[in-house]
Amino acid sequence: MAGAWLLLWGALALGSRAETAFLRRGDDSTGRCTYSFTVASPVEAGCPDGGGVPELRAELAALAARLSRLESRERGAGGSGPRGAEAGGVRDPQHPAPAARLEAAYGPHQRVADVPCRSGMGHRAPDRGVGILGGNGPAWSPPGWRGQAGAAVREAGSAPAHAAPGPTAAPRWDPQPLAYQELQSERTEVPASRLLEETALGRPGSEDSAGCGELVWVGEPVVFGRADSIAGKYGVWMKDPEPVPPFTRETTWRVDTVGTEVRQLFQYEAPEQLARGYPAKVHILPQPLESTGPVIYRGGLFFQPRRSRAVARYDLRGETVTAEREIPGAGFHGQYPYSWGGYTDIDLAVDETGLWVIYSTEKARGAIVLSKLDPETLEIQRTWETNIRKRGVANSFVICGTLYTVSSYSAPNATVNFAYDTATSTSRALSIPFENRFRYLSMVDYNPAERQLFAWDSFNMVTYPVRLSRA
Repeated sequence: MAGAWLLLWGALALGSRAETAFLRRGDDSTGRCTYSFTVASPVEAGCPDGGGVPELRAELAALAARLSRLESRERGAGGSGPRGAEAGGVRDPQHPAPAARLEAAYGPHQRVADVPCRSGMGHRAPDRGVGILGGNGPAWSPPGWRGQAGAAVREAGSAPAHAAPGPTAAPRWDPQPLAYQELQSERTEVPASRLLEETALGRPGSEDSAGCGELVWVGEPVVFGRADSIAGKYGVWMKDPEPVPPFTRETTWRVDTVGTEVRQLFQYEAPEQLARGYPAKVHILPQPLESTGPVIYRGGLFFQPRRSRAVARYDLRGETVTAEREIPGAGFHGQYPYSWGGYTDIDLAVDETGLWVIYSTEKARGAIVLSKLDPETLEIQRTWETNIRKRGVANSFVICGTLYTVSSYSAPNATVNFAYDTATSTSRALSIPFENRFRYLSMVDYNPAERQLFAWDSFNMVTYPVRLSRA
């Protein structure tokens, strides 16, 4: 215990005042070459408190008193403290005193810099390790002094880093009066992206990062753009999770869906263009689409042609319709819309597993029907009939083969209220908070590449971050 306090006392050693700058070089206790220098203050003739800091002196006095008490106890118990041997304590040569053990253990790492009157700065040869109380961060200096200190550092640094040591080696402990040792903290800069990756929201390999899982959280909406005309009160905006050249994941697509002849598909090379409202290109569809159900997937726009129960694929490169197929029995043009209306009878969706269509039929009596589609031929691969009424929910989306519904399109504090798992053909009630910031949600779709929900909320194009947790 006494050795530990001696170690701390030595690390807080008092340095002598220096009238001029000078450099000292010598070996430390392990034979490593160290450099130290002191620089006189250019603005202070002397320290106002006589060269010391009252708080530090009080702390050192308290430490000295405690150390004295500990040594007294060791002498009374016949211990092997610094004075225990003088009092007759027997020291085993195979078990050195605590101070010697601490010095042997921490000596290679110890680094002390002489800092007289707050105007000196410690310096050591590179690649010598980090001290117990030292660090890689810069020492503190008063305003107006840093430039001169930098010049001193450059002058001192011009000496060879591995020059031969001087005739006198630096002592292991060097207590000196009338100044103080400035403590330094070790500082490491970490990019914010790395910090985010290591949180529960995105730690690599965690249950809620890569891979599929159940939706457990939806964050606050982030606005990316706003429509500038009444035609954009309702709409749809998208990115392709699996783009084909020349398009990329940054290519953004938008359709304003107010009107009887909705045929314009706006293409933006980056989200910044979307925010400014300047499309790189405008595609004119060969037939008008209906409502806010389209999606972009694998280089194609999948949409419901107006006043039909069909689904069509428009090839974005060839600018032609390459496939079209009816969805048997699907309601259309206002038969089984979502609760907000808008002819949202047929809604397309994309997730990690592929392309889906959400609709209802007379046979299902208005309940949501979910079918998996082949993205090339639009052939139905499999169908699930749920027990969730389509008119009773505001919108829906698919994540990892599970259908999720939103309770309200206008309530500011809505919820994701139901989930239907196609793997088990079962549904369950949920209560995941979902914010309708602008009070009219007309579109919501999931992007599996970005792990976000894309939504259109009363003229505003927004995204919601989501969190998944494995079942």
